[in-house]
Amino acid sequence: MQTPSRGQPAPVAPEALRDAAPITHCQLCGSAERDRKFADPPFEVVTCRQCGLVYVTPRLQGQALLDVYGEGYWKSDNPKVRGYADYAREAALYLKTFQRRLALVRHWLPDRARVLDVGCAAGYFLRVLAPLGHDVHGVELSPAIAGEAIAALGKERIHIGTLDDAVAAMDYQSASFDLITLWDVIEHVPEPQAVLRRIRELLRPTGHLLLETQNVASRWARLLGRRWHHYKHHEHLYHFDPATITRLLADCGFAVERIGADYAGKYVSFAFLAERAGRLGRIPGLLAKPLQLLRGCSVYVNPRDEIIVAARPR
Repeated sequence: MQTPSRGQPAPVAPEALRDAAPITHCQLCGSAERDRKFADPPFEVVTCRQCGLVYVTPRLQGQALLDVYGEGYWKSDNPKVRGYADYAREAALYLKTFQRRLALVRHWLPDRARVLDVGCAAGYFLRVLAPLGHDVHGVELSPAIAGEAIAALGKERIHIGTLDDAVAAMDYQSASFDLITLWDVIEHVPEPQAVLRRIRELLRPTGHLLLETQNVASRWARLLGRRWHHYKHHEHLYHFDPATITRLLADCGFAVERIGADYAGKYVSFAFLAERAGRLGRIPGLLAKPLQLLRGCSVYVNPRDEIIVAARPR
């Protein structure tokens, strides 16, 4: 297998890349027919001819995939390829983002709701909800960041591990949550159907799932092509659009009530903007470099290349 292209060093051990497994069939419809969008050796980004799902092949497996989310993910030397430059340092911006997003979330948030955030990272969404009187819980696979959530919310509210592990360890009962959220998570999950079906079991009949993911059919994604900043092949295994995410949810027993890009933006630092500009090429990176001097400043950005989906159990 080839090594990653020059200028894009591998964020995981070379032996993990050698062990990456080729993906032969679409996760969504099972078809083996596909077209290649582009190659970024050793990876290819392909589109299923039958259902339109965009996915990455080959794919890291097992422990190699888990290792992606170690400490180097949350404070990455190469965030253009994997992870975040300094996730915890941006805490105030994530909290501000979720405060703004509450204007949307409140439509599906009853009073004194029981809420589960799957892939809660440092627990920023839950930290916004807890002072409002909601009963908040979180699941996070990465111990490297889950400690931040535990410190803020308590170990009785945060489980480190998978959702299936949490059901047993935390004694989550069927039909016991009013709202379950997946913020920028589903594209990382090798078996998204299993996670969504478990979520459906945990939701009350009147409950809702809120899910955010990138939109590969967005104007920004189409304009940037392979330079789109969400093409991070070690971690983003799937690239959904409104049609494919709706089909996935329907297959798992959900009915979509709302889908759109409103409130899917984020507060970001000027340093973040400079880093992302570097992905567009050498010249944009150089032109944006002075923004690093204003790293303490921030702005709300919504290029409308992400979507938030609200769905209910059928």
